[in-house]
Amino acid sequence: MIRYICDCCKRELDPNTDVRYVVKIEAAAALDPQNVQPEESDRDYLDEIQQYLEHLHQMDNSELSEEVYREFRFDLCSECYKRFIQNPIGRESAKAMHFSKN
Repeated sequence: MIRYICDCCKRELDPNTDVRYVVKIEAAAALDPQNVQPEESDRDYLDEIQQYLEHLHQMDNSELSEEVYREFRFDLCSECYKRFIQNPIGRESAKAMHFSKN
């Protein structure tokens, strides 16, 4: 028998009585074309590419792939799903925290 646990509240979900929600999130680097300014026409692009390639060689393959694309999958109970849908990126919870200006 497969056991399901809510990834948020850690409550065990009974497949016969509980509704289980699967939330999938994909995050990918946006590769937008850059505008070249006229004053930048004398840039040394080969040097910049060389520096970038050296930086890439220093990175671990998993670290590099995580920088470009990540995929997440969560099982949620009904209550946690309702909270997630109301605030999917956690914007409101960040505003609720009030820090002193010390």
